[in-house]
Amino acid sequence: MTYEIEIGRGKRGVRAYSLDDVAIAPNRRTRDPQDVSVTWQIDAYQFATPIIGAPMDSVMSPQTAIALGRLGGLGVLNLEGLWTRYEDPAPVLAEIAALEGDTSSGKHFNPAVTRRLQELYSAPIQPELITSRLAEIREAGVTVAGSLTPQRTQEHYRTVLAAGVDIFVIRGTTVSAEHVSKSQEPLNLKQFIYELDVPVIVGGAAGYTPALHLMRTGAAGVLVGFGGGATGTTRRALGIHAPLATAISDVAAARRDYLDESGGRYVHVIADGGLGTSGDVVKAIAMGADAVMLGSALARAEESPGQGWHWGMEAHHDTDPRGDRVRVGTVGPLEQVLFGPSHHTNGTSNLIGALRRSMATTGYSDLKEFQRVDVVISPYQAG
Repeated sequence: MTYEIEIGRGKRGVRAYSLDDVAIAPNRRTRDPQDVSVTWQIDAYQFATPIIGAPMDSVMSPQTAIALGRLGGLGVLNLEGLWTRYEDPAPVLAEIAALEGDTSSGKHFNPAVTRRLQELYSAPIQPELITSRLAEIREAGVTVAGSLTPQRTQEHYRTVLAAGVDIFVIRGTTVSAEHVSKSQEPLNLKQFIYELDVPVIVGGAAGYTPALHLMRTGAAGVLVGFGGGATGTTRRALGIHAPLATAISDVAAARRDYLDESGGRYVHVIADGGLGTSGDVVKAIAMGADAVMLGSALARAEESPGQGWHWGMEAHHDTDPRGDRVRVGTVGPLEQVLFGPSHHTNGTSNLIGALRRSMATTGYSDLKEFQRVDVVISPYQAG
């Protein structure tokens, strides 16, 4: 069976679907939402919810990572962000929130915003701050997770491990098992992960083959997508885009095949980017994700450091910025965003309650079962 269609005489392309293009079809007996389990476990670490806080400065601070951990999720701190560049990042965050010009869609684009972000993030990373920030999270008694890009991993990973990280995340726009470079020694993921004593989550990947290669490195989890869905301009800037429903399905197929190839080693599939509502979370798991990494959905919490604004690492790239600072507003405390009660009808709060209700409505009792739910193609129409 081929999934390719003709674009013109000289090019064929694969038909792919976003989460907006699919919908869940209830075909089983219903359950009580309170009888549904949404627990998730990766390696030795078990969580009450399949929610991971994206390592973005507008989403995760040491305090919000602790708060998310106490609520049953996993907060991942960006170890190349403001908390490891400034002893006190509060004034920097306040300045970013006060910058004029909403760059959420390019309609009111202000290059001064991007230029100032680049200047603020040009401050050097201080290894001692990596140590102290992770120690702060550890002292709170929650699982400690930190993130580096592949470019910075070689430089800082020893500091991260010495600080006692429980889960190490290597996150980039696109990460491959073997990066080719003539100018510098690339990170050998297979050798690197093999030598570590902690589980590693790595990505993004958006297809079957690159995901399978990442699984073969020994990663405990693979991030699917490019991250920063609400803030990223990768499609405009680089022409790169991977609709998430198809990407998750392809990577889930790689997980299945690697499970057979490895004799039973299970690698977790984690959807990352473009998951702004509870419906997106539900459909990501229905397509085969084990957990979801959330940015904008958590940036709307009152405790989030972005103060109603949201931006990713791509927004301040020194030579090729590929992200916007987006106004997302606030909808309530973090606990309400996750567990309700909701006073919104657009899926921006009570994310876990909505997941439980969807699983119960379709008749599934846990997340692994729910990955088998029937879905239909339903092209999205606004309104």
